[in-house]
Amino acid sequence: MNTAFRTPPHSTTTDGAPRTVGVEVEFANLDAPSAAAVVRSLYGGVLKPESAHRCRVTGTRLGDFAVELDMRSAHPSKAEEADAGPLGKVVSKAVDDVVEALRPWWGNIGSLVMPFEIAAPPIPIARLAELEPLFAALSAQGAAGTDASPLFAFGLHLNPQVARTDGEYVLDHLKAFLLLAPWLRREIRVDPTRRLTGFIAAFPTDYAVKVVDPAYRPDLDGLIGDYLEANPTRNRELDLFPLFAHLAPETMAAKLADPHVRPRPTFHYRLPNARLGDPDWSLAQDWNRWVAVEELAADRDRLDALGTDFRAFAARKALDGWAAEAGRRIAV
Repeated sequence: MNTAFRTPPHSTTTDGAPRTVGVEVEFANLDAPSAAAVVRSLYGGVLKPESAHRCRVTGTRLGDFAVELDMRSAHPSKAEEADAGPLGKVVSKAVDDVVEALRPWWGNIGSLVMPFEIAAPPIPIARLAELEPLFAALSAQGAAGTDASPLFAFGLHLNPQVARTDGEYVLDHLKAFLLLAPWLRREIRVDPTRRLTGFIAAFPTDYAVKVVDPAYRPDLDGLIGDYLEANPTRNRELDLFPLFAHLAPETMAAKLADPHVRPRPTFHYRLPNARLGDPDWSLAQDWNRWVAVEELAADRDRLDALGTDFRAFAARKALDGWAAEAGRRIAV
């Protein structure tokens, strides 16, 4: 499939630099060294194994990639290893040995909770198409995606850099996402595994109804406070914790104690499917749906009109029909 990547309304930051996007993809049936070798074959660079389950590919034409087992207990962070000193390295090696010894017993159940993940470096939007061959190459080497097993709950994460850092910009994108989320889930065809495991949860309806109201215009601190009260978890389709921690570190620190939140000036869009091996799936499709969110966020009149109508659907308890309504009213 050869789908063109669309350009969002704001392709640069306020200082004129091209916006970037980080991409993370989860898969099974291909270990870290093999997946890292695929990355190197496509983009060059140097493959640097860090353990049996974690590799880096540095100095590629796109930047530095990380490939690892997506399970924190399988490999402590570099900071944790350094803090623990020599003993930490021994423990890390022991954990890797145990994980490797258990590999024959994992089967599909192990893959449900322990996929491998490739994290690409931030890439300019104009160069996103250069990542598309990675998905085909991984599939050709045997990597399995969400559709390969009922127990594979794998995701794709997009981390678009924000164009601006003011609260109004962030709020408009949150409103747009809440309005389009039912349509996005319909278009993505959320795998049943995701529904059963509870990974990547939707925002509460009451919260969505509140935020999409055209009259809802809090400042950044008010937005963060309301968000945390309704969503005291990172497990949301659009996780704003990293962005909020970047924009308002003191506010977030006072309200949230979560060492896993990494401040960064990006939206964290957590898609529920990584359909490697499906010829009808492409990175461009999922990126273009995100661009539809940005286009709606940039059009205040259309944003407010859809917000008013969403609230009317909710009042009539008719939100089951909102995905189709939203699809009819956006250009994709």
